[in-house]
Amino acid sequence: MEAIESRAACDLPLASLSAGASREPIRAIDPLQYPGWDSLLATHGDSTFFHGSAWARVLHDTYGHRPFYFSRIVKGRLEGLLPVMEVSSPLTGRRGVSLPFTDFCVPLKGADGQVAEFYEAAARKGEERNWRYLECRSNGSQWAGASPSLAFWGHAIDLRGTPEALFSRLEGAVRRGIRKAEAAHIQIEFADGEPAMRMFFLLHSQTRKRHGLPPQPFRFFQNIVKHGLERGCGFIVLARLEQRPIAGAVFLHHGREAIYKFGASDLSFQNLRPNNLIMWQAMKKYAEKGITRLHLGRTSAGNEGLRRFKMGFGAQEEKIEYCKYDFRKQGFVSELDKVEGWFNQIFRALPVPLLKLAGRALYPHLS
Repeated sequence: MEAIESRAACDLPLASLSAGASREPIRAIDPLQYPGWDSLLATHGDSTFFHGSAWARVLHDTYGHRPFYFSRIVKGRLEGLLPVMEVSSPLTGRRGVSLPFTDFCVPLKGADGQVAEFYEAAARKGEERNWRYLECRSNGSQWAGASPSLAFWGHAIDLRGTPEALFSRLEGAVRRGIRKAEAAHIQIEFADGEPAMRMFFLLHSQTRKRHGLPPQPFRFFQNIVKHGLERGCGFIVLARLEQRPIAGAVFLHHGREAIYKFGASDLSFQNLRPNNLIMWQAMKKYAEKGITRLHLGRTSAGNEGLRRFKMGFGAQEEKIEYCKYDFRKQGFVSELDKVEGWFNQIFRALPVPLLKLAGRALYPHLS
């Protein structure tokens, strides 16, 4: 194991960060070069899809981001992890993010429940690599001196119970929406291949245009299929009306937790409530698979419509706080949620082909 770790470590050891001679050091590991990373990850009960090699591969293969996964391994078990990707751009600089294009990414705690050393390890690497900042997308309560830079709502559904019990926990409007979609003979299809992802991407691009934002390049979604869905770590759900795709969603899962990652729909069919039926069918499928928790991702604090939609499925609400350390200012900074701004009107005015081109040009520089 030691020889493998040495090959996979990224120019460390960080032995000076261990609390004493009896503790294993924290190492910055590249999970793409570490044999059996996902088997190791499975030894930690709180790990999620975002901690795994599939998501690391998606980010690396799409944008070239470099992994530094700050890990402590004790007797073949993972005893703590803070995954960080180095994002490097000639336009936006070099920085560490845990993790890019990820709604949330909590550090995995060791047996002692502590993660402060992992933040310290990442900050030292940031100084060494000349990062502009280090951003962690979790509640960094153990990050010394940290204060939130951004805050979002998070929602998670408890999938334990019979289908009847799950249905009873839905709000009345959501139940009526499901019945309305069923009465309209909307068909639900589960898939994990590129053809279904292409159909979803068409809906996704239309949805992003309505929101005044470009879609990520299609190769991002191709890599999700290649490294995630085709390996049994998620699926695409499409809602069809007379064979026409009118709504879709992408779900990812690991262990006993799943996440609703992307959703899209044709606005002209919104009155038939296909999104309600998609979510309900995904809930039932995951419950049958033994998944006990479905996380619905982050929601901007000002997006009350999306917040109500998620709460309608019986979700429990939580705060998701990001923390961002600026190495130049030598302190934590706050910022505004940049999902809304002057740029929305420009992107809404662009035809979809130009919007896709904008996404291909912009996203390699974003995180």
